[in-house]
Amino acid sequence: MTETIPAQFQVLDERFQCINGDFVLERLHTGSRKTEGPAYYPAGRYLVWSDIPNDRLLRWDETTGAVGIFRHSSGYANGNTIDRQGRLVTCEQGNRRVTRTEHDGAVTVLAERYQGKRFNSPNDVVVRADGTIWFTDPSYGISSDYEGNKADSEFGGACYVFRLDPATGDLRVVADDFCRPNGLAFSQDEQQLYIADTRQEPSHIRVFDVAAGGALTGGRIFAECDNGRFDGVRLDEAGRVWAAAWDGVHCFDTDGTLIGKLLLPESVANLTFGGPKRNCLFITAGTSVYMLRVTVNGACYPQASGIERS
Repeated sequence: MTETIPAQFQVLDERFQCINGDFVLERLHTGSRKTEGPAYYPAGRYLVWSDIPNDRLLRWDETTGAVGIFRHSSGYANGNTIDRQGRLVTCEQGNRRVTRTEHDGAVTVLAERYQGKRFNSPNDVVVRADGTIWFTDPSYGISSDYEGNKADSEFGGACYVFRLDPATGDLRVVADDFCRPNGLAFSQDEQQLYIADTRQEPSHIRVFDVAAGGALTGGRIFAECDNGRFDGVRLDEAGRVWAAAWDGVHCFDTDGTLIGKLLLPESVANLTFGGPKRNCLFITAGTSVYMLRVTVNGACYPQASGIERS
């Protein structure tokens, strides 16, 4: 049953205007061990997210409010996203791979090795309009058995950001200078990529320019975290950056200024915009999933070119 709690906002700049929406948070579900990776299906009007230590994916139906199991076991799934064909793309920490759930429910393995070496534990993922899949690969899923399977890194401890073209199988490292790359998100025109580094001190978000061939350049620090560490990242259609942190969701204007926070009772892991108008902010935090209807809309990304990337 949905529970409502007062929404607490910290307004740091007059540009923070999301407070014109709801003033209550809806707790859609609680009782998980560690929620992560929210992904919204517009066609089905439901939300899928990961409960990592319980090795399952859960599903919330927007039309009925019902919550059920989407998949169990899930390979200790972490980050999820929906591609332009409406298929779920998942980072499976425990299986150390990236998969796609087809329309018939079959699971396709997209990548599990780079140059013959197993990934550490793919963490978060986004899909570009050209069909390429971009994901981070820190070591959280192999550091213990709590949210994965304890193992040694086959990259000697290095943690990369990868770009995969599922049409050709081309897999390449696009960034190799992160301590623990985590959440990532494209700008609305997909010309910039924002990537959070959770374990760098202080935890920060960097922004890169994306070249026509997919190479990243730049990488300046866009924002630093003032409470704990950054995790998931999303953008709205005005280019503002919304980032998960220990005390809630931090909102940054396009110039990197922290303009406000949505404070939550649990540490935030990830977030996504959803709903028919992309104006529902879904938040995975601690043991729970929350929703806030806001007066901004999530970034509307370019559509696929029409080339089927299967």
